[in-house]
Amino acid sequence: MIDAATRSLTPRTTTRQVQVGRVTIGGGAPISVQSMTITDTRDVDATLAQIYQLAAEGCEIVRVAVPDRAAAAALAEIVPRSPTPVVADIHFDHRLALAALEAGVAKLRINPGNIGSRERTRVVARAAKERGVPIRIGANVGSISKAMLRRFGPTARALVESALEDVKVLEDLDFHDIVISVKASEVPMALEAYTLISTQVAYPLHVGITEAGTLGPGSVKSAAGIGAILALGIGDTIRVSLAADPVEEVRVGFQILASLGLRARGVQLVACPSCGRAEVDIIAIAQEVERRLARVPAPVKVAVMGCAVNGPGEARLADLGIACGRGMGLLFREGRIVASLPEDRLVDALMEHVAVVAREKYGVEVLA
Repeated sequence: MIDAATRSLTPRTTTRQVQVGRVTIGGGAPISVQSMTITDTRDVDATLAQIYQLAAEGCEIVRVAVPDRAAAAALAEIVPRSPTPVVADIHFDHRLALAALEAGVAKLRINPGNIGSRERTRVVARAAKERGVPIRIGANVGSISKAMLRRFGPTARALVESALEDVKVLEDLDFHDIVISVKASEVPMALEAYTLISTQVAYPLHVGITEAGTLGPGSVKSAAGIGAILALGIGDTIRVSLAADPVEEVRVGFQILASLGLRARGVQLVACPSCGRAEVDIIAIAQEVERRLARVPAPVKVAVMGCAVNGPGEARLADLGIACGRGMGLLFREGRIVASLPEDRLVDALMEHVAVVAREKYGVEVLA
């Protein structure tokens, strides 16, 4: 994993630092990318296989569902074999949280309001504190407390106040290793909720748009919402919530971060839109470059441009770029023209230079 220089449109909000296994959340740490398995947690091998798939895509924290005692028991086998910190998703039964802690999970995701009495919350908080395990208060638009719903209606204010109710329960128990999420399925509500809660607490914030949808629409919705929130300097860790393979959640998450210049994993491809000015098949060229760049694990920035209007200028801003003309194109490296080639040789030449830049600039070897 190679990080771009951390920056945002607005300076990042300073938050308390929380440790989730070996991953630091908050306190200026790089924004981490999370996902959740969709396997039956009781199936240890299937769950570990999916965790390894997610880790291979760069996922840094993985959450698993713990709906019953059998799933909690499986954690004892999953946690020590997982390549990433494991978060236990707990609802209704505080004994499952205790079993997950005993199994060595790196974080709990609970709502104190739905695991029973204050005494049960106290028992969980005490056990988590003894082990140095943080707790995420996961509020979303579907779990607003009845009192806040009556008072404010289904609004961002109700969502935030509902989360703060649960935070206060933990604070009153002298528990402060807290991460908060206030997710909504509508982008404007989520944006308002995260903006509001960021002024109320110094705890790190887990950002997401809940129930965003299927891969295409959900990615767009998540990019709009998560991107807008991060651009305000708000947020310490993200999960893209899609009705899709969770591997796609990780890929989209990193694409969102890369688009804001906050993180970079893999090549950043800039390609001009198809238009009537192009004198080459820019769509086919861009797709071929994208396919071949998929195996490059370094954050090389590559531009594929289709005409002489914006092409040379855009290509010069990238590590490498090609600017195409009628049946030919120019190959740029760090702003300098290094070759003028026929169209059928451009992609091969570009990939040769990508391998060199990956090795020389980022210390990453690209397999042939």
